[in-house]
Amino acid sequence: MTTSIILETPSPTLGLIPENGLSVVHTSPPRVDGLEKVTGSALYAADYSFPGMLYGKILRSKHAHARIVHIDKSKALALEGVKAVITHADAPKELHAGSPAPRVGQMVADQYVLAEKARYFGDGIAAVAAVSEEILEEALHLIEVEYEPLPAVFDMVEAMKPDAPSIHGTERNLVGPPFIIERGDVEEGFAQAETIFEGHYETGRPVPCYMEPNACVCRWDRGGKLTIWSSTQCAFMVRGILSQVLGIPAHDVRVIVEHMGGGFGAKQDLYQHEFVCAILARETRRPVKMEYSRKESFLGGRSRHPIKITLKQGLGKDGLLTAREVRLVSNTGGYASHGLGITAVGCLDIASLYRCEKNLKIEGISVYTNNPIAGAYRGFGAVQAFFALETQIDEMAVASGVDPLDFRLKNIVGDGDLSPSEHHILGDGLAVCLRRGAEEMGWYERKKMGRNNSSPLKRGWGVGTEMHSSGAYPDIEEQSNAIIRMNEDGTVNLIIGMADLGTGTRTMAAQIAAEVLGISLGEIRVIDGDTDVTPFDIGAYASRTTYVGGGAVLKAANHLKKQLLELASERLECPLEDLSLIEGRVFAKNAPNEGIAVRDLVSGEGGRPPRTLIGQGNNEPTVAYSFGAHFAEVEVDTEIGQIKVLQVIAVHEIGRAINPVAVAGQIEGGIQQGIGHALTEDFIIDKKTGRPLNPSFVDYKMPLALDMPKIKTIILEEFPDPSGPFGAKGIGEDPIIPIGPAIGNAVYEATGVRMRELPITPEKFLKAFAET
Repeated sequence: MTTSIILETPSPTLGLIPENGLSVVHTSPPRVDGLEKVTGSALYAADYSFPGMLYGKILRSKHAHARIVHIDKSKALALEGVKAVITHADAPKELHAGSPAPRVGQMVADQYVLAEKARYFGDGIAAVAAVSEEILEEALHLIEVEYEPLPAVFDMVEAMKPDAPSIHGTERNLVGPPFIIERGDVEEGFAQAETIFEGHYETGRPVPCYMEPNACVCRWDRGGKLTIWSSTQCAFMVRGILSQVLGIPAHDVRVIVEHMGGGFGAKQDLYQHEFVCAILARETRRPVKMEYSRKESFLGGRSRHPIKITLKQGLGKDGLLTAREVRLVSNTGGYASHGLGITAVGCLDIASLYRCEKNLKIEGISVYTNNPIAGAYRGFGAVQAFFALETQIDEMAVASGVDPLDFRLKNIVGDGDLSPSEHHILGDGLAVCLRRGAEEMGWYERKKMGRNNSSPLKRGWGVGTEMHSSGAYPDIEEQSNAIIRMNEDGTVNLIIGMADLGTGTRTMAAQIAAEVLGISLGEIRVIDGDTDVTPFDIGAYASRTTYVGGGAVLKAANHLKKQLLELASERLECPLEDLSLIEGRVFAKNAPNEGIAVRDLVSGEGGRPPRTLIGQGNNEPTVAYSFGAHFAEVEVDTEIGQIKVLQVIAVHEIGRAINPVAVAGQIEGGIQQGIGHALTEDFIIDKKTGRPLNPSFVDYKMPLALDMPKIKTIILEEFPDPSGPFGAKGIGEDPIIPIGPAIGNAVYEATGVRMRELPITPEKFLKAFAET
């Protein structure tokens, strides 16, 4: 794998950056927490240990669907070293939604702490606390469970049939009402079309595979306060839902997240171990640690939703879309989790990207099955929706005899068009990305090496595009807060509620504060990950952290800067508007060699009392959109069906790169995940028993470093958004979205085989190739 980065910045946008330019933002300094990580001193949830600490583990169902008739825990309790065994009967009977994010009208409270009925293979039905992990394993085998096996259903279409087994007692196993979008008259739109295209598309069940498995440590103090060290993206949401389920006030729950080894959206949810760990700790009056094995992270974790999409579009004589009709069915597994949200976002996304505002009819359905739970995952609904849309757009272009790039440029949304959130799009970001990528790879000049040569190795290029919101507004009313305290020596404590999943959030926040306050990163200490100390933040998801959380830091820094300039105005007897704050000094713009150091303003020298200044920032923006286009070259071995991605040119328009290297890291990481989803990654469930067949890194195939292509990352800053810090927009989810369809479209150019199902395994390709 080789990579290169190109950062292209047009002329500065007035009002979004300081008069003197940027000195800390728009650079890539070492991470502020880098030393802790490379020396091994950074603490993750499972690293915490306390005197007298016990270990906890969950007993998981061996049936995909079964009523729990009776659990005999007496033998396990009699085992020396076992301190507690709990079942559904011992846990609170408060139903919860699993996911704490406040998605209006989209969360279904359908989970108990421990199941009263197993709804998938691996559902947690009992838990043990013991003095060692070895004793834990023995105790789990001593728990005797009497099951009443029930018929199970694993296919989402089968689950909706009238005679299908009922999983939660809902009509047709639907999680909730269908999500509907209707605009204009879709039948009239198809009547106006010269050609109508219809296709069926399907995506798999990849899992997040974060390096740090789910883990937590729980400890209660004598006053009845719970402290939980957890690996979560949403500390304040964990506090809220634990408070609700355990029946204690929010101020009696403290959530600490020091470092995380990845989350990719899936650690938004509260998992069974977090509830169970708290209950076991309360039961035993001792600290308890629970850490999933890699197998448990598959069994009891979250996957991406498998989705089936039927997409029908009309194309007029003028080459413009006339109508779009969609039916999207998502498989949410045994519990709802984010099922309704994923379905809604998928519908909204497939309604976007290409202009077809007048005649739309879209229906999205989320269905319970007896598969493991599907939840939030990077590219929330967009990965599945845009795979279908981008594949069919390519089909339409080829069938029309129009170059796929030209077809896209003619139909893509642009400045002033409606976004999925029904805001007007700012700028022609998609067009800029497509044209820049085409220029970089020589799209119009390239030679198609694939179908006409006699070799079984065929090569081809394909393109995929995307647009993605920064934040989840209006689905979630976004909010982040930040506090900046300047100490009497001029150093700064930056206190944020945002979680750093390992993505560089602390560094990004420190860069924004340092830029505004005119100080170095070394003078800033970031304090985060503690709900008793930091201000409220909803969480790290939806590509919101820089856009929403960074915006809160910007407001707090400007608030503090105003106070500093007011102090300096008094001391220097100079109007506020005539002052500058650069490199730790405040001075009059017409006398840059004079002035006063920031530390002298707050230190209390000269008989003055020391000052502690506090800046506060609350940020509740609406939404901004980032754009991307990926160009992928593949080589297909038509004899064995192996597909290799040779190179990727990734172009993303993100408004402003606060830290260009961090942005490029997000893009390259998203490409790696997306290649896996497109070609190899799929969590396979036995269709008869519901037993997972590949719950380990031995059998679940992710692309490794040697599998990666040459990547050229081009970061564009054409359309800074006024609502983002220095014009910045999100980038976290964007890069995983367009790479899949780019690969699929490249396979078509190379071989003439159109693949409509992910992942594109050798078996699937060879079957389709034989049928062409």
